[in-house]
Amino acid sequence: MLWTAKEAVAATGGLSAIDWDCSGVSIDTRTLQKGDLFVALKAARDGHDFVAQALEKGAAAALVSHIPEGVEPDAPLLIVKDVLTGLEDLGKAARARVAGKVVAVTGSVGKTSTKEMLRKVLSGQGKTHAAEASYNNHWGVPLTLARMPRDTEFAVIEIGMNHPGEIAPLAKMARPHVAMVTTVAPAHLAAFESLEGIAREKASIFEGLEAGGTAIFNGDLEVSDVLAKAANKAAEVCVSFGEMDDATARLSEVKIGDKATTAQATLANETCLFKVPVPGRHYAKNGIGALAVAEALDLDLAIAVSDLGQWEPGAGRGLREVIALDSVESQLTIELIDDAYNANPASLAASLEVLAAADVTDGIGRIKSGRRVAYLGDMKELGASEEELHRAVATYPSLQEIDVVHCIGPLMQSLYEALPAEKQGRWTETAAEMVEGLARDLDAGDVVLAKGSLSMGVGRVVDAIRKLGHVASSNNEGAS
Repeated sequence: MLWTAKEAVAATGGLSAIDWDCSGVSIDTRTLQKGDLFVALKAARDGHDFVAQALEKGAAAALVSHIPEGVEPDAPLLIVKDVLTGLEDLGKAARARVAGKVVAVTGSVGKTSTKEMLRKVLSGQGKTHAAEASYNNHWGVPLTLARMPRDTEFAVIEIGMNHPGEIAPLAKMARPHVAMVTTVAPAHLAAFESLEGIAREKASIFEGLEAGGTAIFNGDLEVSDVLAKAANKAAEVCVSFGEMDDATARLSEVKIGDKATTAQATLANETCLFKVPVPGRHYAKNGIGALAVAEALDLDLAIAVSDLGQWEPGAGRGLREVIALDSVESQLTIELIDDAYNANPASLAASLEVLAAADVTDGIGRIKSGRRVAYLGDMKELGASEEELHRAVATYPSLQEIDVVHCIGPLMQSLYEALPAEKQGRWTETAAEMVEGLARDLDAGDVVLAKGSLSMGVGRVVDAIRKLGHVASSNNEGAS
């Protein structure tokens, strides 16, 4: 039992005509489970239009601001003045009743991957709660909190932003014992005047820290001093992580392999060796940050290192898959790097570095040599410098090792025109147009990266690549 009617009424100040209890909280009738409290938020559609359907599907009750049309007055309703405020009140009450430790994570890049690393690391040492998806905005954070079981020992709360002033109120709602900033990069520049402005917004997560809390931040950035200043102001303990000599949690050596990254680090004045089963220097950095969180929570680091080695990225976030092109000739494969969930200059640079280090297979396709191929969609919300930032991708060192770049979107046209002719693949305005010629682009032995901002629909390219054959395996499974 997650909430009783009495507890929910006390938390929200709402009214409920009958008694009920719920085992979960849902905002979507498509994923609603029997026994959930349905929250009738207003988004693209008014959630009140779906209350009757939610109750028919077995919702225990619905959080509403009025009795919806088609719903009886004696139905199990929790009536409040404003539904979002009611959800926030539930989140605050859930946080107040939990005696466990709370970790909050933000960053321009890597916050969801780091949240999942932390879920893996913390779950090995206590009952851990974290959102299943990237629920990190003004409704996602209170929803994650409202879903938090009362016996939670560790919670990981991801906090994001699009505009100034968003992070601090959510951090104060979460009241973390440990708060972490993964990195600060040129993302959302359309809403901020500079990288320093983004850093100040990210650093405001430290304002929510509980007394005696720990602030953990990336020390390798040009704006790390902004993070350090905010951390020192708000936290009892400040921990920097990265490759700089003065980092508290320091990466001394990173080796990027085809299927895994190993790193040697110094943490709490002790040397440790850890692995993440996916290639990428950025994963090693987020990994040492996750271990720094474990250290701040006084967990067993040996267990944490072992559990970190079992983590793998989810779909759209660097997941690697082998696509078998022929059901008989099993050697005819393409390797797919699915990083299509989002993109900004920092995350794109990291993904291209991974592609550049990937091992291709020669001599098995129409073309004698396997190739490293990228499908890149527009990076959004970069402000006035967006064309310049796209064009600059042509100068990334990793491009030297990449054979073909296909570009999607009006902004990526700037990159396409800046590429050497021998690296130019195709340019299309939309992902749907790119998909049309996809089968002719690729060959057995290739390694393919797909990346772009979510609104560009680069996931269509990923789906089309998968449909060229069938997924034979995930290269993250069993990597060593």
